[in-house]
Amino acid sequence: MRRVLRHLPIGLVTIVAVLAIADARVGAAGSGALQHRAERLDAQLRAVLNDSTPDPQRVIIRVRPGSRPALRTSLTAHGDQILGEHESIDALTAVIHGGDLATLADSDGILSISSDAVVRPHGLLDGVGGLLGGVVKLIGGVVNIVLPNLADTSGPVVAPAVLRQTLGVDNTSWAGRGVGVAIIDSGLESSPEFQGRVTAFYDFTNGRSLATSAYSDEYGHGTHVAGTIGGSGALSDSYSYHGLAPKVKFVILKVLDKNGAGYTSDVIRAIDFAVANRSSLGVDIINLSLGHPIYEPAATDPLVQAVERASKAGVIVVAAAGNYGKNPTTGVPGYAGITSPGNAPSAITTGAVAIQNTVRRSDDRIPDYSSSGPTWYDALVKPDIVSPGHNIVAVAAKNSYLYQTYPQLRTTNTSYMLLSGTSMASAVTTGSVALLLEANRAANYYPNHPSLTPNAVKAILQYTSVGIHDDSGIEYNPLRKGAGSLNTRGAIDLGRTIDTSTPAGRWWLTATPNPWTTIGGETLLWNKGVIWGSAIVWGTTVNVNETAWGSAIVWGTNTSWSSAIVWGTNVVWTDPQSWADAIVWGTDTIGQSNGSAIVWGTTNGMTAQNTAWKNLSGSSATAKSQ
Repeated sequence: MRRVLRHLPIGLVTIVAVLAIADARVGAAGSGALQHRAERLDAQLRAVLNDSTPDPQRVIIRVRPGSRPALRTSLTAHGDQILGEHESIDALTAVIHGGDLATLADSDGILSISSDAVVRPHGLLDGVGGLLGGVVKLIGGVVNIVLPNLADTSGPVVAPAVLRQTLGVDNTSWAGRGVGVAIIDSGLESSPEFQGRVTAFYDFTNGRSLATSAYSDEYGHGTHVAGTIGGSGALSDSYSYHGLAPKVKFVILKVLDKNGAGYTSDVIRAIDFAVANRSSLGVDIINLSLGHPIYEPAATDPLVQAVERASKAGVIVVAAAGNYGKNPTTGVPGYAGITSPGNAPSAITTGAVAIQNTVRRSDDRIPDYSSSGPTWYDALVKPDIVSPGHNIVAVAAKNSYLYQTYPQLRTTNTSYMLLSGTSMASAVTTGSVALLLEANRAANYYPNHPSLTPNAVKAILQYTSVGIHDDSGIEYNPLRKGAGSLNTRGAIDLGRTIDTSTPAGRWWLTATPNPWTTIGGETLLWNKGVIWGSAIVWGTTVNVNETAWGSAIVWGTNTSWSSAIVWGTNVVWTDPQSWADAIVWGTDTIGQSNGSAIVWGTTNGMTAQNTAWKNLSGSSATAKSQ
């Protein structure tokens, strides 16, 4: 130890020494230490190691149990700035000297060091370069806003009534009563649309944790998300523009500023707050229509770990897949564009669907900008499902940046505006989950019987999802569509038959619903499959109260399925280590097809050994753009 510390600054000697006391396994310098260093730093921070004069770094440091107080003391003594602590994941956020990264990463008292990355919403105006470089084009007299990630507003605007009808819930009695949704976003502008239904408003921007009654949404994204989920329609004629679940209660947790940007650490604090206060504030669902590129495996990603903790606590987390479905330069669709925390195994990660403003589902398409799987590093199949997310109309924050800067997004009723992206798709999914919870609870006389768990909700949504195909009639593959397209009516029909008090391993359906749904004159067969991490489970998956549907099980991990489960043979995922020879690696954020192989982005340090994809064994489907 004396040899290792001799040339270090005094402050860092203290850091390493104290951590050595807290964890006696501090390693010596050498090849082993270098390997541990690489494993403990995310891709962005590994790049900083090559800088001769690195800038200070804003980081999230996860430590072994019991090491956090010592690290806090040592960093403070060294002149580093502690910005916050995250007890739930045993971590702290700090601004540290860039030159100290290597030394900190060499300590076995530290589990991982991650960038406190900037998160942005996955609505229309998000993408590579943020809001810079947006182009407004006039096409045939219709304004079409095209952004750096090529998410756009092309095609017809979706009327709120059509949205509800295509999900099969326009004439139901379900409205999300008794269900609470925490929206972690840019805030909420006060409006009659949400009168009496905001349980709490907290501002987490800039490291704050401030309860306030002065509702605000300077950017405008959060208000649109909330309106999609459960606006009352009070600003429209006959309340016709109401959201999917107009009776839900909201907990608004503001993490994005007037530019639609925020820090990962603030999102984590908001998630932790929602979990800690889930009973007192009535939080059932968290909506995360935001994210950042994946820089490390899910097991060390602090944002993912916060989501996993929320799911284990029984809170359902819906996350946007991201708007990185095509190369922003060439416009070529590609794969592996899922963002964090959409790579969280337990999250219900949602891609977008363009429904063409028609009720029927046969003309639905997945827009190219909607991110496809697999996830970086872990190669999980994401998204979990796809939902309407293109040209969605919801109440506007009239004082916001989006409303003031892009008047072309306003609808005929100027109290509303349209946005596109997986943010909107996530909001549609969250509203649908609220309806599902209400319907299931009514059938189970909640709270006498437990509520559906996050795993059970995801299984129901996937099992009842329906097919979706491209213009040539070819079904999108699971990396594009997940299990399928959201079928809210089918999910409610199935959810109402589930007795949540049934012991594990027992049949828990009180009735057997027909495995199809009729929408827009079309009879849609349920897909009846569940994507379990990197495999597809077919058959009578959700008819039995499997242990997999409990909150204690991490989605996608090994579990013992009952004999009623039939594993699909038409889709087989291969060993990741055998994929490298099928991959051509590039430098873009996401992958793209070059006609014969998939070109994957390096994402600041990715290698062929980290993530890759190959043709699906036993199927004619391949990982090519569709």
